[in-house]
Amino acid sequence: MEELKDFDPKDIEENKVLASLSYISILFIIPLLVKRDSKFCVEHAKQGLVLFLIEVALGIINWIPIIGWIIGSLGGIVLFVVSLLGFIYAIQGKFWKIPGVYDLAQNFKF
Repeated sequence: MEELKDFDPKDIEENKVLASLSYISILFIIPLLVKRDSKFCVEHAKQGLVLFLIEVALGIINWIPIIGWIIGSLGGIVLFVVSLLGFIYAIQGKFWKIPGVYDLAQNFKF
């Protein structure tokens, strides 16, 4: 979990509900459009974007018979758990650097 000192406490308190939307599929776009000036929202939204891209990739993989179904199903379960944890952390006003996802998210500049 990233140190909260990197985020303004007022920013966290005002935007934690909006930041939590980042982990519900395509809804990551809402914090990016509404609160681009909020570092807390943007960091959560960038991770939400990466998770959404993984969701799309799993949907495509799921079209492959048998092996795709297995990978898609297992990946979907992992994605659901990670998204749920991200949502919970955001609603609590915390930030979790999701392993792998956080590093990819840093490539996006908003």
